[in-house]
Amino acid sequence: MLLAAVAVLAISCSQRPTPLSEPSENTAADNAEGDSAIYGLACDGCTDSILVLLPRDCSDPDTFDIIDARHSRRIMGHPHIGDEMAVVLNPEDHEEVLMAIDIDELMGQWCYMVEPTLRHIDQLSQRMQRRMMERMPDSVRSRLMVPREYGIRLKRGNTAHAIGMVRKQTITDDMSPVEYAEPPRYTSWQLYNGRLILKAEPVSVSGVTDSTATVHCDTADVVMLMRDSLILQFGDRQQSFYRKK
Repeated sequence: MLLAAVAVLAISCSQRPTPLSEPSENTAADNAEGDSAIYGLACDGCTDSILVLLPRDCSDPDTFDIIDARHSRRIMGHPHIGDEMAVVLNPEDHEEVLMAIDIDELMGQWCYMVEPTLRHIDQLSQRMQRRMMERMPDSVRSRLMVPREYGIRLKRGNTAHAIGMVRKQTITDDMSPVEYAEPPRYTSWQLYNGRLILKAEPVSVSGVTDSTATVHCDTADVVMLMRDSLILQFGDRQQSFYRKK
């Protein structure tokens, strides 16, 4: 089915009249300013050493060398025919891929577990913190130190949804001896030169995005992408995820 879809796309693109003076609707001109990555669909002919890509502008498929990128573990995902790809080329050799990301495999629900911390424990010395944890009975520890699942869902159309949103805080939450970190509330995502940019736009109670509020952005390098696992590098922090089906 995917091969048929790629063939239909290629045929429809070749039959669509495009004025010579204007770029077609889905050309590389649609890239964000400064984004030199190439986007397209993986085609028949892809191997462990070659990536065949049908560009967005529906021009002839391009063939790229991915031997070095695969050896350096910079092929993120397992490209299948019809998968959307983001490809970063060697600026000195446009036939060599430095990095490729399978966008279809990147999308989905990615989660990780978060452990709570004792409230105000950061105000104690490291020695006191250690002693408190050592002296805490196992029954109390198991009741208090309950991990929560956080995560993010990356969807088509570059939209994102947070997983693990905490319910509205109550008085009993303030009385709890433990507290949880605030989960990132990402609302959109995009790839830029092979890096993942996650944006969190403040949303009002009514669910409408506040256009006057500051948009928070996190930029991450994709360290590993497999069917069931994802590792992102945020600055000096690395986060591992598992896929939630």
